[in-house]
Amino acid sequence: MKRGKKYLDSAKLIDRSVQYDAAEAISLVKKSAVAKFDETVEAHIRLGVDGRHADQQVRGAVVLPHGTGRTVRVLVFAKGEKANEALAAGADFVGGDELIPKIQNENWFEFDVVVATPDMMGVVGRLGRVLGPKGLMPNPKAGTVTMDVTKAINDIKAGKIEYRLDKTNIIHVPVGKASFTEEMLNDNFQTLMGAVIKAKPSAAKGQYLRSVTLASTMGPGVKLNTAKLG
Repeated sequence: MKRGKKYLDSAKLIDRSVQYDAAEAISLVKKSAVAKFDETVEAHIRLGVDGRHADQQVRGAVVLPHGTGRTVRVLVFAKGEKANEALAAGADFVGGDELIPKIQNENWFEFDVVVATPDMMGVVGRLGRVLGPKGLMPNPKAGTVTMDVTKAINDIKAGKIEYRLDKTNIIHVPVGKASFTEEMLNDNFQTLMGAVIKAKPSAAKGQYLRSVTLASTMGPGVKLNTAKLG
C-alpha cells in the first residue's frame, strides 16, 4: 500500500521497536495527526481470548469522562409514555413498527446508536439481519435494552461507547479527537482500559492484554507497553 508524504513523515516520529507508556503514546498520536480534519483517536486492543466461546466473550459499555468529540444520533424503539420520555430526553428519532420498512427497504441509517425498551425487542428483532452486521443491535449488556430510556440517552450523549470483540478478538473503539488535550485523551483511555480489564472473562487463560495500539484516523499506530496497563 502506497503511503502519502504526511503519513511517512508522521511514521518517522514513532520507533516501531518500542512499546510506549500511555502518556508518551498519546503525545505521539497527537503529533502524527496532521490531516486537515479533526481526526478520531482510536484504541485497538487485542485480547488473549477466543470470542467464539460464549464464556470468553468480552462486551460492555463505558462512559468516557470527556466524551468522544462527536455528536451521536440516537434512535429509540419505544411506545406510549416511554416514547414521550425518550423525546424529552433528547432522542433524535423515536418510533416502533413503522420504522421497520424505512430501515429494511429504504436503507435508512441516519442514526449511530439504537436503544429499545424490553417490550419492543420483538419488533427490533425483525431488524436483526440489518442492524446486527452494523453493530447496531440493542443489547442489555451495553445498557441499550432498558426501561430507563432517559439514562440510556443521557449516557450515550455524554460519551458512552460500546466495546466488543471483532472476529479476530480485537476491540476497536474511539477514545476522543486529536484536538483533545493529552490529559483528556489519557483520562478517556484509562477509563476504557479499566472497563476492558474488569470485563476479563474467568475462562480466559494466559496473557489477557496481547497488544494495545493507539492511532489517529490517518496516522500510524503506536504500540503500548501492555505490562504497564494491566
